[in-house]
Amino acid sequence: MTRLEQQVQFLTEIDKMKNIFRQNYLADGSRKENDAEHSWHIVLAAVLLKEHAEAEIDLLKVMTMALIHDLVEIDAGDTYAYDDKAAETKREREVKAAERIFGMLPEDQGAYFRELWEEFEAYESDDAKYAHLLDNFQPLLLNSASGGKSWTEHGVRKSQIYKRNAKIEETSASVWQNMKELVDKHIKLGHVMDE
Repeated sequence: MTRLEQQVQFLTEIDKMKNIFRQNYLADGSRKENDAEHSWHIVLAAVLLKEHAEAEIDLLKVMTMALIHDLVEIDAGDTYAYDDKAAETKREREVKAAERIFGMLPEDQGAYFRELWEEFEAYESDDAKYAHLLDNFQPLLLNSASGGKSWTEHGVRKSQIYKRNAKIEETSASVWQNMKELVDKHIKLGHVMDE
């Protein structure tokens, strides 16, 4: 296969992201969001919210991370943020998926995407922390806009939200403050349990 043929095959394969539905709803609550929509949304958020990051951010790198971070869900499926049981096998499922999906690309591009995906998963670099902030904050915004629909369906607790988003404060104090305000609002509305 030529380099271009490999790239085209990969681009065709990743169209499957449009059929991976997440647990959170669109802002209007009409239906659940798919992975492609989620990725697009956080890439735009990366541009808009960069000024709120505490550290210097490589925006192109973060945008690329945001675009590829959920490609593994084509094979591994979406693991709901608060599903502890599914989280036990998440890494194993996603590594296997990463090998296959990124392995479709020419070697240099596949290695680059895999490296970025691993950096995102490690959640240690400033760029990965910012990408995670976006990945975690976007569902909070949609949950808030949809009237806490997904939170209510899953009986989500404040402690779960805070645990999942613990690193946001060090990445952006202003986004952390906004997140806390959204969670408090939905506790008062009865969409999030206060524990």
